[in-house]
Amino acid sequence: MPLNAAMSVMNTAEFILWAALAVLFWKKGLHRRFKAMSYYLALRVISTPVLMLLLREESRPWGVSHDANEIYYLGFFATYLASAVLLFFICVEVFRSALSLFPGITKLALVIFRWAAVVSVIVSLSSISYASKGVFIIADVSYGLMRAMSVLELCLLAFLCLSMNALRLTVRDLSFGIAFGFGLMSSADFIAASWSSRVASMTDPVQFVYESLILATLAIWMIYCTVPEPVRKPVLMPASSTIYRWNEIASALGHTGTRIAVQQPANSFFLSDVERVVEKVLARNMKGRESET
Repeated sequence: MPLNAAMSVMNTAEFILWAALAVLFWKKGLHRRFKAMSYYLALRVISTPVLMLLLREESRPWGVSHDANEIYYLGFFATYLASAVLLFFICVEVFRSALSLFPGITKLALVIFRWAAVVSVIVSLSSISYASKGVFIIADVSYGLMRAMSVLELCLLAFLCLSMNALRLTVRDLSFGIAFGFGLMSSADFIAASWSSRVASMTDPVQFVYESLILATLAIWMIYCTVPEPVRKPVLMPASSTIYRWNEIASALGHTGTRIAVQQPANSFFLSDVERVVEKVLARNMKGRESET
């Protein structure tokens, strides 16, 4: 099979898997649990055939005169930028789902996670050269944001792998499956980015490796959405457990506690005068009794 035909078959298979995954995701009702993931699937289902059509029209002679190249460029990087933004919210959803049994730790960890995302975005965008490029600056910004989100995805996957036992999380859990799939996609993005200067065409072997990882990710997600997910049972742990104490400490952070209103005496001088009068009366009574005796 020619390389062009093989790449066309892989692109067609990718679109079919995106569409099938989106239908299965909505049919299972998973869009209620992972709302950002459902938006991401809808974006890929809509953008994939449109970009494939523009890419095909661009290669034709009449496509140059109709500015198909510029339209494909803007459409591709607009989708890429929207995907990077949605990936942040997907990571938050996966993070919250994985830590759902520990609400206190979830609250504190999400704050740390958001700050880590902000730092990652700042570092990625600060490495971009903002020389006068016009509209073409969208490519550098999109790549910078996607690089930051890819780092977060890999860090999230590493965190879940290292803390599965403590979080009572299984490999069959959908949150782990989503994180694992995005970990593969992040690896594919890093491979494509590291070899981007050597890629000469869409039929380059690096493109086949990239497309193969995308298809593998979609196949993994299809399996996770098809196989029933095990129900996570409540965690029973002793009060002396370290993770229990961390959860209680994290739950207490941000709460100022109950305030007790202490009412001061209305007139402290009046009360002090009354005390003096009482003391004088008692002293006179004591003297009267002593004189009688």
